[in-house]
Amino acid sequence: MAAVAATHAGQVNDVEVPHPPTDSISSLAFSQTADYLATGSWDNSVRIYEVGSNMQAQCKAMHTQQGAVLSVCWNKDGDKVFSAGADNVGIMFDVATGQTTRVAQHDAPVKAIKWIDTRHSSILITGSWDKTIRYWDLRSPSPIATLTLPERCYSLDFEYPLMVVGTADRHIQYFEFTTGNPTLPTIQSTLKFQTRVVSCFRGSMNTSKTGFAVGSVEGRIAIQYTDPKECVNNYTFRCHRKDIIPKSKNETIVYPINDISFHPIQGTFTTCSSDGNIYFWDKDARMRKGGFSPASGPITSTTFNRNGSILAYAVSYDWHKGHSGMTANIPNKIFLHKCKDDEIRREIRRRR
Repeated sequence: MAAVAATHAGQVNDVEVPHPPTDSISSLAFSQTADYLATGSWDNSVRIYEVGSNMQAQCKAMHTQQGAVLSVCWNKDGDKVFSAGADNVGIMFDVATGQTTRVAQHDAPVKAIKWIDTRHSSILITGSWDKTIRYWDLRSPSPIATLTLPERCYSLDFEYPLMVVGTADRHIQYFEFTTGNPTLPTIQSTLKFQTRVVSCFRGSMNTSKTGFAVGSVEGRIAIQYTDPKECVNNYTFRCHRKDIIPKSKNETIVYPINDISFHPIQGTFTTCSSDGNIYFWDKDARMRKGGFSPASGPITSTTFNRNGSILAYAVSYDWHKGHSGMTANIPNKIFLHKCKDDEIRREIRRRR
């Protein structure tokens, strides 16, 4: 990656969301119809916040599950919130009525839940540590299809027509929904260590082909294209690392990549990590556009609102050091960052 184009240092004047969860925050998701933010937490809760034009937020609704909530998402119309977690189930929350309904069931914790809109239908998809992906029609209590994975699901993302799944043992599986949902061959991640997150390319100004980004526990990102003709443009890069001795690469602290969020218009993306930093990247120009250090604790999750003007991020323990790393001084907070043009704007450069 090229040198930094802009860096924001010192105090970050972001807006703190009131009444955050009381335990680690695992997932954030903005509605695609209005500035409503859903959160999932290890305190078993799902909270929904309304974000006003002045960036001030209010908690409008909350419900709980029987275990830690690991993933949340919205439907296309923005009137339903789906959540899933350690209680092995998926729950639908009706924003208008406040009613909850069980809509998915697995044999192990559900790590990811996504609402999928294709040209032909809308379905719910869940990925679990029971090594399956299950497709759900909300009118039926049983899955309409089950796909067996090579290992436990660690991360799942969808951007029509592509769905990508990252599992244990560094397996990556991706599926295209254009011709009857054929399964493409399983590949091994080009990164040498455990996959932490996968994220599909998106953005209305994104001119590159279909593909996805992969983040690992070793502080590396891989940019992967699905078209074999574009694979020559695949590449990896290091980030979220700190030299113990300045400018020395011999002794380096490596931080896991906790989340990757693509801007809905520009196609640029953010990464966040246990080092408390958020970076902005342009994958086509292969450069880091900027970043800031909003917290001393880990950043666990990020998400853009529907027009990309706001980046929400969560500060809490990310469990990368296990139970022993959970200390009392790590906060549980959510912040709203007003995006600057130089952070998110795509560079007009020809991809190598």
